[in-house]
Amino acid sequence: MRHILIIVFIFLFSLTIYSCSSSSDDGSSTTTDNDTTSNDNTTTTDTTAPVIAEVTAVTTPTNDTTPNYTFSSDEAGTITYGPIGGFCLSSTTSATTGNNTITLLTFFGDEIYSGCTINVTDSAGNVSNTLTITSFTVICGSGCFVAVGNSGTILRDSLVFYGSSFDIVTSPTAQNLYGITFGNSTFIGVGASGNILRSTNYGLSFDNATSPTGNLINEVTFGNNIFVAVAQSGNIVKSTDNGSSFDNVTSPTANALYGIAFGNNTFVVVGNDGKIVRSTDNGSSWNNAPSGNSVDFTGITFGNNTFVGVGDSGKIVRSTDNGSSWDNATSPTAKQLRDVAFGNNIFVAVGDNGTIVRSTDNGTTFDNATSPTANRLSGIGFGNNIFVAVGEYASPFGTIGQIVRSTDNGSSFDNLTSAYAPLLGVTYSE
Repeated sequence: MRHILIIVFIFLFSLTIYSCSSSSDDGSSTTTDNDTTSNDNTTTTDTTAPVIAEVTAVTTPTNDTTPNYTFSSDEAGTITYGPIGGFCLSSTTSATTGNNTITLLTFFGDEIYSGCTINVTDSAGNVSNTLTITSFTVICGSGCFVAVGNSGTILRDSLVFYGSSFDIVTSPTAQNLYGITFGNSTFIGVGASGNILRSTNYGLSFDNATSPTGNLINEVTFGNNIFVAVAQSGNIVKSTDNGSSFDNVTSPTANALYGIAFGNNTFVVVGNDGKIVRSTDNGSSWNNAPSGNSVDFTGITFGNNTFVGVGDSGKIVRSTDNGSSWDNATSPTAKQLRDVAFGNNIFVAVGDNGTIVRSTDNGTTFDNATSPTANRLSGIGFGNNIFVAVGEYASPFGTIGQIVRSTDNGSSFDNLTSAYAPLLGVTYSE
C-alpha cells in the first residue's frame, strides 16, 4: 500500500512540473511581452527659426572702415548678409547662441550704409527673422586731407582716392585761414583776427571756437591731448578741452611766430628773426632755444626724433635733442621755404616758385624734387603714404588755389585740382 502511495505522489509531482513548463513556453506570458508600442521610433522635426536682434549699433559718424556691430541670436547657425551685392559684409559667417560681435567691412569714405541686413540659418535649415542694421556713416574712412586758405576756404578730400578729389566745406568765417591740424578726432583751423575753427565730425562742418586773441594766428598743432596755436606778436594760445576754447599762455618773445610742431613731449615753435621757443610742460611755460640764425623761420615738423625747421633763403635747420640746440642742414635752394612735413622717414619742404625739396637722411641734407608748378606752395601734409601740398597760382580769373600730390615719397609731384581761393595750409586725419 505504501508503494502505491509513493507512485501516485511521483506521478502528481511530474504532472505539476510539466504544467509549469508548458505555461512558461506560452508566448502570451507578461514576463516576455514584446509589445512594439514600447519601442516607438517616431522623429520630431525642428521647425523653429532663430530669433535675432540688434544689441550694439555702429557709432555714427565714424572714420573706422571696419566697425564692430553686435547682435543676439537664440540659436547657433550660419550668418548671411544682404542685400546681395551690397556693401555691408563681414568675414564672420557663424553665429553662436547669445551675443555675437562681428566686424563689418566697408569700402568708401563719406558713405551712408543703410538697408544692410543679417539672417541666421540654424542646422535644420530654419531661417531667422531679417535684422536690418541701423544705418551708419563712414566719414574720412582711414583718414582724409583737409585744406584751408583765403576767405575762409575749407576743402576736404572725401574719397578713398586720397588727395585727389576735394569738396568745399561750409565755413563759419570769411577771414583767411592759415593753418590746420587734427587730433583726438577733431580738426582745428586758425587764421586772421584770432579766428579759431573746430570740427568734431571729421571735417563735414566747422564751428567757431572761443579765442582769447585778435592777433593773426599762423599755425596750430596737437600733442598730449592739447591744442597749441601760435600767432603774431609772440602770442601763444592753448586748449585743454579738445579745442572748444583757448587761453593765452606766457610767451618769452614778442616776435611773430609762424610754425609749431610736437614731438617727444615737447612743443617747438619757430618765428621771425630766427626765433625758436620750446615747452616741455604741455605748453604752459616756454623758453628760448637759440637757432644761430636771423632769417625768418616759417615752418617746422617732427619725425624720427628730429625737429626740422625751414624758412627764408632756403634755410633749413634741424635738432635731435628736442629743440634745445640746432644745426644747419644742407639746402639746395635759396628760395623761401614755407612749410615742411614728415612721412615714411622722409622730410619734404615746399616754398616759393614751386620749390619742393626732400631729405632721405633724417634732415641732414636736402635735394630738389620734381615740381609741377612754378607758383608758391604754402603748406604740405602727409598721410596714407601720400604727400599733398597746397598753394596758389594766377589764372585768367585771378589768383586761385592749387593742390599737388606725390605718391612716390616726395620724389615727384603732379597737379591735382584747383580751388577758387589760394590755399595756405593742409593736414591729414589719422
